[in-house]
Amino acid sequence: MDDITQLTGQVTELRYALDTFYFLVMGALVMWMAAGFTMLESGLVRAKNTAEILTKNVGLYSIACIMYMLVGYSVMYPGDFSGGVFQSLSTLGSGILGSADNSTVDVIGSDGETYYSNLADFFFQVVFVATAMSIVSGAVAERMKLWSFLLFAAVLTGFIYPVQGFWKWGGGFLETAGFQDFAGSGVVHLCGGAAALAGVLLLGARKGKYGSKGEINAIPGCNLPLATLGTLILWFGWFGFNGGSELKVSDIGEANSVALVFVNTNMAAAGGLLFALVLARLWFGKADLTMALNGALAGLVAITAEPLAPTPLAATIIGGIGGLLVVLSIVGLDKLRIDDPVGAISVHGVVGMWGLLAVPINNEGASLGVQLIGLVSIFSWVFLTSLLVWFAIKLTMGIRVDSEQEYEGVDISECGLEAYPEFMITES
Repeated sequence: MDDITQLTGQVTELRYALDTFYFLVMGALVMWMAAGFTMLESGLVRAKNTAEILTKNVGLYSIACIMYMLVGYSVMYPGDFSGGVFQSLSTLGSGILGSADNSTVDVIGSDGETYYSNLADFFFQVVFVATAMSIVSGAVAERMKLWSFLLFAAVLTGFIYPVQGFWKWGGGFLETAGFQDFAGSGVVHLCGGAAALAGVLLLGARKGKYGSKGEINAIPGCNLPLATLGTLILWFGWFGFNGGSELKVSDIGEANSVALVFVNTNMAAAGGLLFALVLARLWFGKADLTMALNGALAGLVAITAEPLAPTPLAATIIGGIGGLLVVLSIVGLDKLRIDDPVGAISVHGVVGMWGLLAVPINNEGASLGVQLIGLVSIFSWVFLTSLLVWFAIKLTMGIRVDSEQEYEGVDISECGLEAYPEFMITES
């Protein structure tokens, strides 16, 4: 009996170590998506704005980590408080700050289930927060003040994101209602898209983007190889985003689920890219690379809400519809004179909605009505609170650089340097 008890304890420790390690590696893959967003945005903006894009992305990641540690994690996961809309104020400020000893008291639950390190969970969650904020960066590129953006990043990652995250993943009212969002088509991507839309509406379009007679003028990015690299990095990192959301890998069932999530994630991206590329060819007469790249990302966003229930073929179709939607949305927003340099609102906001609504197609336990409630709740909360925060910043600090600074590029006015100094024409 002692030998069996000892063996059981060793197996438990092994499963704990394996799941913790898996969780950390998946989190590291999601962290690598920060590089993908940085490269994608850098390639899709003009060279004179590249250094500021780079600064924003490394800055927002750092701010997200600190704000989520200080307050965001405890807002999103308040422990015993569940089923509501807002958390108990007594839980604020605790969170991961009280877990420095990484206690393993809860390695085995009352149901015999094996768990993983609390700090591994925090790490995995914090890189998701940074992903949501990265979405905003590209949409407001080329004309927003750097420090206004970073201030908003602190508010979104510390308060706005965690509240709606609690509604689903922290045991709030969406979770109790049966809302399905496996890895965050709504909680992460729709959140980022809604915050970006609020900022863009107050910020306005870039100079020269739209003409007085309704013309839409293309403003090409400076480095499409870099944008393509960024897309592939995001594609790669998404395996951690969706695969890690299975949370465990230490038994046969979980391992098979992780494998299916990986395959479906990959197939959705492939479907999104191909459908977007074909639509662009039929509509514009050319194989538009930027539409293809956004199509791949749209496919990834679309499958994120439910990558476990569909077959690989169904995942390909769900991703493909996301690819079609993103092309239609990018063109539609331009006609509405909503200027989004990288297509972030379309990719993450519009297709995030599609991802949530597509869940009941393959998941019999999901309700379309509940999915709609979740969609409206997340969008309304994030859009309205973001609009208020952006407006407050606009009244105090301002959010837009002046016309001269925009003309010469925000690299000079905001960062005091250029990303490509050898290629810039300067006066002697």
